Parts: sequence; C-alpha cells; structure tokens
Amino acid sequence: MNNLKLNETPVRTSRNFNINNIKIDKDVIPNKIGSFNNVKIEVNDSRIKVDEVTVNCDLVYGLGDVLTNQVKKKANKSLKITMDSKTNKEICIDFKFDKENVNLVDCIEVIANEEAKATIVLKYESDESIEAFHNGIFKLLAKKDSKINVILVNLMNQNSNNFMAIENNLEENAVVNYTIIDFGGKRSITNYYSNLQGNKCDNQLNTIYLGKDNQLFDLNYIGELRGKKSNIDIEVQGALKDKAKKNFKGTIDFKKGCKKATGNENEACMLLSDTARSIALPMLLCSEEEVEGNHSSSAGKIGEKELFYIMSRGFELKEAMKLMVRARFNKILENIKNEDLKKEILQEIDKRLD
Repeated sequence: MNNLKLNETPVRTSRNFNINNIKIDKDVIPNKIGSFNNVKIEVNDSRIKVDEVTVNCDLVYGLGDVLTNQVKKKANKSLKITMDSKTNKEICIDFKFDKENVNLVDCIEVIANEEAKATIVLKYESDESIEAFHNGIFKLLAKKDSKINVILVNLMNQNSNNFMAIENNLEENAVVNYTIIDFGGKRSITNYYSNLQGNKCDNQLNTIYLGKDNQLFDLNYIGELRGKKSNIDIEVQGALKDKAKKNFKGTIDFKKGCKKATGNENEACMLLSDTARSIALPMLLCSEEEVEGNHSSSAGKIGEKELFYIMSRGFELKEAMKLMVRARFNKILENIKNEDLKKEILQEIDKRLD
C-alpha cells in the first residue's frame, strides 16, 4: 500500500461517512528536508524569550505517527518560547517559503507562566512558483491565570502541502484564544487538541477557511474537558468554490469530573459552486452529569434573494459574492488587531474569489 491514513477521529463512525481519516499518497512527504532559514521573528518584550533548542514533540493525538516522527527526527526549525509578561505583548513569527527554503518541518513549544499575557502570530506563506511542504507541531502550556491569543495564518500557494498539529494544555483559570486563517495548500490538514484540565479554564477556537480549484481541507478539532466549569467554544466559517473539498470533524468530550462544564461547536460552509463538497461530523461525548453541550453544522449555496438584493445596488455577481463571504468572515477577522495583517488577509480573500 502506498497510502497513509492521517488525522483519525477519536471515535470511529460509520465507514459510509468516509470521514474517519484522510488518505494521502506517501510520496507527498519528502525524505530529504534540508535547511530552512527564511524565518523572521519579532518580539517586543524582554519577558518573552525565544530559544532555538530541541523541544518535546510528543502528542496525544496529532496527525499520525509518520508525520509526528518526521518532526521528532528531522525538524529543521525548533523553537521554545517562554512567556512571563503580565501585559499583553506580541510575538510574530513569519515563515516564508522560496526556492532556497522549500521544506519546513518545525516544532514550536510555548510555555505561558502564571498570569502571563501575550499574542502569538504565526504566518506561513509561499512563493507562487514552488511546491512547498510544511509539517508542523505547535504545543502550548497555559499555566494558572494566563491569557494567550494565538493567530495562525496559512497563506501557502495551491501547489504546496500543509500539515499542522496543535496541542494545548490549560490549567486553572487559563484563557486560550485561537484565530486560524486556513486558505493555502493543495492539501491543508490540521489536528487541533485541547486538554482543559483546570477548573474554570476557557478555550475559544475561531477558524475561517476558503477553498478553490481542487484544494482539500481536513479539520479535526478535539476538546477534552476535565476541569469544573471549564468551557470550549468552536466556531468555524468557510467557503468553497470550483471542486474544492472540506472535511470537518469536531469532537467535544466531557470527561469525568468536569461538572458544570460547557462546550459549543458550530461549523457553516458556503458552497459557491455545484461541484464543491462539504462533509461535517460534529460530535458530543459525555461521561459526566451537569454539563451543557451544543453542536450544529450547515452547508448551502448563497441565497438568490440576498444576491439579487446586493446586485440591485449596482454590484456585479462576483463582487456580490465577495461581499457575502467577507460578511460571513468579518466576526472572526475582528479578533485580529494587527491592521496590516487583517488587510493582507482581506486582499487574499478577494484574490482567491476572483
């Protein structure tokens, strides 16, 4: 067999759904990685330390053993970030793929100490003429009373492959907010796992994806609640055109001991063509009483009445569609305070919808 099974769901569902995992050709994963030097790191506070050292890459879930082991053995960029700032400071890490920096295998470990506050911006972008490869692991430990914002932006081109495994551990009263902009890659496959172990900890995950041509997105989001009164909210908004495809797997698991915990997940997909495909599998699992969980998913075309209304105001069809997609994404984009980054993302939305 020349296929790999990646991004397994934590609980198996019927094979008829065709969503328990994603299969890719082994040849997609390069054996020779080489070096990657086109990285720009900006830190504006001495209480945020960045060290290039080997870090722990072990994962509870992850995308699969093959990709995890590649990071363990062949990582060409390993960063350990330690945060002690009590006021919200920002660290930006920009990975730029080009002809001299084609393959990136990275592991980033973040330790947010007690009461630390910070924003981490990770951006991956690639030159239009190359076939880039990214396999990354991002691990975050949010200690008691810390508050961390993570903004992850994937602007890789459509010739490239993007694989990302994210793992979070939240202690008491920790707050972790993610904003994920997932636009790039021929394949973009993400595994997101949060262990909400502390009482009253909170995890907000907001994602937007935008697919065109033959792009494939596979999103596997898992939240395990263990702390009393812990909470997770998952909000995913997307749009697909041409023959693009998306799989969304969202699992909220209430573990024993998480009394009065809450969890919500919502995924909505706008289909901009008759050939785009959207599959969604939201799941709630429960081993505890006195908890509250909600989930929903939807997929459908843009309403003709809404399009007619906008076009009656002088907009052409393509511009009307852009307005409706941006309106759907705006609430999540408001989480990005960096105006230059937000402007770049909005320009990328317009470009991909042309």
